[in-house]
Amino acid sequence: MTAVVFDLDGTLVDSAPDLHAAALAMLAADGLSPITFAQTRSFIGNGVPTLVARIMAAVGLPEDPDRHADMVAGFLRSYNAAPAELTTLYPGALRALQQLEALGCPMALCTNKPEAPARAILASFGLSRFLPVVIGGDTLTVKKPDPAPLRAALDRLGVEGCLYVGDSEVDAATAQASGQPFALYSGGYRKSPVAQIPHQHLFDHFKALPGIVETALRLPAA
Repeated sequence: MTAVVFDLDGTLVDSAPDLHAAALAMLAADGLSPITFAQTRSFIGNGVPTLVARIMAAVGLPEDPDRHADMVAGFLRSYNAAPAELTTLYPGALRALQQLEALGCPMALCTNKPEAPARAILASFGLSRFLPVVIGGDTLTVKKPDPAPLRAALDRLGVEGCLYVGDSEVDAATAQASGQPFALYSGGYRKSPVAQIPHQHLFDHFKALPGIVETALRLPAA
């Protein structure tokens, strides 16, 4: 049996508003100038430590491992307190998960977001039952695009292969490194044109995903 594994930020949910709110709180606590929503959105994809490092560079702070660690901790305090207050589920995502469940398709989440807020977001939208396996950015010692997180998700599902669904260059590289086919959601946080991101399948609305999965995994119709 093959499975579908999802990225979270920019794929199932638009989490940029809550990430931006946490960034503003972190900067304000240090008496630093705010950054724009567009800046925050462009920094998403490689996990919280990289997000914070990009924010520090954007406000002109020099590289400083100790200060970076303090700011990561401050960001997470703010973010973990309300990870789904402003976040929204992409249109059709819940219905697509319901249809995939009806097809008997095992599903999991593989994200660079820390596992605790990832699980909190799934719970807030009623998605936990569809995605019982969650590999976060702090579940292992490495993050995407290293193939280990996606492989860990497959191991926990007890399957050898999957269709990986994501929205970014990081997700495409993860799928390639893992030897898995990739379905690109074009409405997320990618920084490059679609044509420059390797993918086997492409969709701009979740209503198309169940059909893609049936074709890619050759699942019987529900």
